[in-house]
Amino acid sequence: MNARSELVERVASRRRAELGSLSDAGYQELLEAVRGDVEHFIDSPEEEAFLLVAKAVERESAARDGEDLLDDNAFFEARTRRMARLSRDCDEALAIDPTCLDARLLHVLAQDQDPDTTLGPLLELEQTAIAQLGGSPMPADAWTDVRLRPLLRIKAAVSRSSFDSARYRLASEKGEEAIALSPSDVLGLRHTCALAYARLEDETAFDALDVRFSRQGSAWSHLGRAILLYKLGRMPAARRAISGYTRLVEGGAYALIKPILIDTYLPDRPEAAPLSFQEATLAVHEADPVICDVPDFVGWAQGIRDVWFSAQDFANRKGFDW
Repeated sequence: MNARSELVERVASRRRAELGSLSDAGYQELLEAVRGDVEHFIDSPEEEAFLLVAKAVERESAARDGEDLLDDNAFFEARTRRMARLSRDCDEALAIDPTCLDARLLHVLAQDQDPDTTLGPLLELEQTAIAQLGGSPMPADAWTDVRLRPLLRIKAAVSRSSFDSARYRLASEKGEEAIALSPSDVLGLRHTCALAYARLEDETAFDALDVRFSRQGSAWSHLGRAILLYKLGRMPAARRAISGYTRLVEGGAYALIKPILIDTYLPDRPEAAPLSFQEATLAVHEADPVICDVPDFVGWAQGIRDVWFSAQDFANRKGFDW
């Protein structure tokens, strides 16, 4: 979540509306002025609260730096402090603007509870967001309206929490709702849907989703297809799919065999280059509920020669544990 950039857009769009007629060139000049000193232009409780959200997100992200060097006890102590600080920051923002949806979303996630416990508050927050934004004009793609992005983030969190609590049909339904609102799918709901359809063994829906996004392969789609075909018992096709995942996704085999701990998304999935190792670590992390339901999958995959040697070669080249 690039909250500061969104704050600039919010402030600039509000000033544009106040000024009335403003050319595109004039709006670009306004954007640059706001970007140069956004706090100078803030003029409402909503913007003040969102500024606090932006600072909280930046502070939380910076606090994570170096934590991977800590031992387990030190890491979890630092993480607990981070979450507590984020929760307090959200309380401060909500004291200024109780309707700040992003502060409410972050506050729910900062409680760091299990998905079954988190899902209820997220579903309630989704209904609040729909009621709060219900009067807003709906563009062809909701992401183009910066004030609608909190709703999309909430739906993304609902979808992931549904998936993590084994409510795969609900996860796909919420994901599809968000994609319908924002076909550009900046937040990557299609990735959660792909894994959900794999778990549901719904090949028709999986393929339709793949076609809708022009078969732009990702770590999620390649891994999801391998899981789907494995669950359907179509082993030659599953073998080709896992080999494709291994070949197309950098370090994908290593990420599957040696999964890496990924921290809570606050609130969005971290950005990663397409088909990169970072994307592979995110996909494997998110697929964990499904992989746990299919305990033989990883053992089967690492028993395939090219998968095993790809993982070993990647570890040797990058100096990772093996």
